[in-house]
Amino acid sequence: MKFYTRRIVKPTDLNPSNTLFGGQLLSWIDEEAAIFASCQMNTQMIVTKFISEIDFKKPAVSGDVIEFGLSVTNVGTTSLTVNCEVRKKATNEIIISIDKMVFVALDQQGMPTVYNYKLSA
Repeated sequence: MKFYTRRIVKPTDLNPSNTLFGGQLLSWIDEEAAIFASCQMNTQMIVTKFISEIDFKKPAVSGDVIEFGLSVTNVGTTSLTVNCEVRKKATNEIIISIDKMVFVALDQQGMPTVYNYKLSA
């Protein structure tokens, strides 16, 4: 798994317990994974079809730098499956892991379509 993007957790990203709000983290993950999948699928016309069980392992707090790790686990005709881990940069502690995120390529009418897979960084 390669770690691609980093973000700093800011006070505005926190929940009432002063840890990173899970919804904020999931939003970042969906965005990062979609960008990754789009690059692999060689198209910007994709949607998130499915996200498997989400496992929150450790909290992140204000000031933590977190990084997003993504890898391709399955290549379909119209879809691409990736897994994701987010970890703290300083300690490599895993904050969250998602085993399966499925993205589907769409045509101009919004229907699933065949795409050209290319392994890219």
